[in-house]
Amino acid sequence: MQTKRIVLTGLMIALGIILPIAVTFIPNGGTLFSPMHIPVLLAGLVLGPVEGLITGVASPLLSHLLRGMPPAPVAAAMAVELGVYGVVAGLCMKVLKGNGMKELYISLIVAMVCGRIAGGLFRGFILNAGEYTMAMWFSSYVVSTIPGMITHLILIPIIAKALLKAGVTK
Repeated sequence: MQTKRIVLTGLMIALGIILPIAVTFIPNGGTLFSPMHIPVLLAGLVLGPVEGLITGVASPLLSHLLRGMPPAPVAAAMAVELGVYGVVAGLCMKVLKGNGMKELYISLIVAMVCGRIAGGLFRGFILNAGEYTMAMWFSSYVVSTIPGMITHLILIPIIAKALLKAGVTK
């Protein structure tokens, strides 16, 4: 079982690197889909908090090292945001002790909120200390990500439920 989890985590990391490349052909594809977020959230929901954390931290950092995208400061902030997404999604699923649609949605929403807060705090206190305002955070982590959030709320629970039903993990 451990080997299966490692392989699936690697697959999620690979998807986190490949999906952003795939949507570059769609105008505003990155904004519309926030593609790197999808495998991270799925890893947390389906595989667990450790796998979600690893996927969330590794995806933007490896993408930066391999492709130069996202740029280093953005990759660092994304590693914090996505790492929190993965770990919180996984922890919520464990705490809620179920894998129904209700548990998936609650876990997904809590993870999305916590990740955005963590990313904003990292930018505000580490990357742009003293220059990052609440308005900047709201604009970059809430307003501009609404299309991606909607996409995630539609797609991720359906995919996660299918993976859980297929027996991808216990």
